[in-house]
Amino acid sequence: MNNTFDFSKFSHQSKKGILVIYGNLLYKFFRVSWILLFLIFKDFSKFTDQKLIYIYLGIGLTLIFILIRGYLLFKNFQFKIEKNHFVLKQGVFKKTNTSISFDRIQNINFKQNIIQQIINVHEVNIETAGSNKTEISIKALSFEKAKALKSQLTSSKAVLEKETEKVVEKPFLKINPLELLKISLTENHIQSLLIFVALLIGLFQQLQQVFKGLLKDNLIADYIKESSNSFHQSIFVLIVFVILLVFVAILSSFVRVFLFHFNLTVFVKDEAFEIYQGLLTKKSFILKKDKIQNITISTNPIKRILGISFITFKQAVSGKVNQKKEKLIRIVGCKKEQVEKVKKILFNFSDVDLLEKKYAHFHLKTRMYFRTSIFLLFINIAFYFMFTDLKIFLSNFLLVPFFIFFINLIYKKRFYKMSDDILLVGAGSIETHFTYLPFFKVQNIKMKQSFFQERNKVVDLVFQTASGKIKLPCIEEKEAIKIYDYTLFKVETSKNSWM
Repeated sequence: MNNTFDFSKFSHQSKKGILVIYGNLLYKFFRVSWILLFLIFKDFSKFTDQKLIYIYLGIGLTLIFILIRGYLLFKNFQFKIEKNHFVLKQGVFKKTNTSISFDRIQNINFKQNIIQQIINVHEVNIETAGSNKTEISIKALSFEKAKALKSQLTSSKAVLEKETEKVVEKPFLKINPLELLKISLTENHIQSLLIFVALLIGLFQQLQQVFKGLLKDNLIADYIKESSNSFHQSIFVLIVFVILLVFVAILSSFVRVFLFHFNLTVFVKDEAFEIYQGLLTKKSFILKKDKIQNITISTNPIKRILGISFITFKQAVSGKVNQKKEKLIRIVGCKKEQVEKVKKILFNFSDVDLLEKKYAHFHLKTRMYFRTSIFLLFINIAFYFMFTDLKIFLSNFLLVPFFIFFINLIYKKRFYKMSDDILLVGAGSIETHFTYLPFFKVQNIKMKQSFFQERNKVVDLVFQTASGKIKLPCIEEKEAIKIYDYTLFKVETSKNSWM
């Protein structure tokens, strides 16, 4: 344990933290006011000297106010360790005191954004299982002080012993930029494209507000209308447009993977995973075996050709799962032997892999066909009112086979296996996801049945864990009751702790 720093008395962040806090406040200010600033400076040359003085004065007072607020946030942010509790005082006008027991601390993660890297400080995030957001975020500590704090907070769990050996120890997994390029090719490019389109839509809406302020609110709409008329008249433009979309999707995937997983390095110590990654924002965190609720191993045709899989770890969260993105952490580019080692370290999943797959009832496929039919009906109605052309219904010759193919693919990949201690759930469409759940991690189990399911004697089984829900849809009623009873038996008789 590092005893260089005394945390028994209230301590401040590094003085460099004022820059981090100030930069963060400035970013938030410009993010909500950039349109107003643009409207002010577009006619900058037309302002009289008197108006310019008021503008400069207003900007200066705003920057000074933000600086004062940043300084007060820094000064009032104090923390210490007392009786196995992390104690924090913070606030400007509304001051709060927070005390967190060591037992509640789930993760202590390090982060460095671009400003923190330049001034050489680390952000320390302390997370607990009972929160839907980071419980405490210390914006600026030297690496030595951050490491010492982390060591004291986790000393009872002996996770960070021999931290200095990280340099000479061989990593469990290390991904170089060339491998990241291969990994980006296996990503969900449609998802990347949708994220890119969402950003463009957001920018478009903000530009509309700007041009509306300039009394040119129809400028963008007229341009898009003219471009659309030309677009419909040229097959060549359509082909170029599709190629451009594919290129943008792949490029977006690469940028996202490269920024997030740059220099991904994983160490295995005392049955815990130490993970380091990131380019503009560097992150380091520890995954402890007892905090992991379940894992999902994902693959697809390209991943199988490259011989890699992605492993997603899910940790405990509060009831508001979506606000924390289910506290999931993903390791990309794992080879088969690395996947097997992870499974062995955690809960020894090898037995369940050898069992025979059990598939969902045919009612699941019927339900998907019914819902897809309703969806297609609404799509056709929308197309008719949008284009007022009956030829648009010819698109169904493409849409119907497409949906039939995907429904059969989804149904085929919906299966489950059960060993004495592990439930394996398969899901996916293009990608295939294998979720491994130890029964002792289940907090409760539900059987849900609709009117149509009751007629077909099938039910949906929902396993509630501290990381969210895992669903087995359309299981035969007799089999579902057996699984339900067995799960309750394992939960009540297990002596293992879910946390």
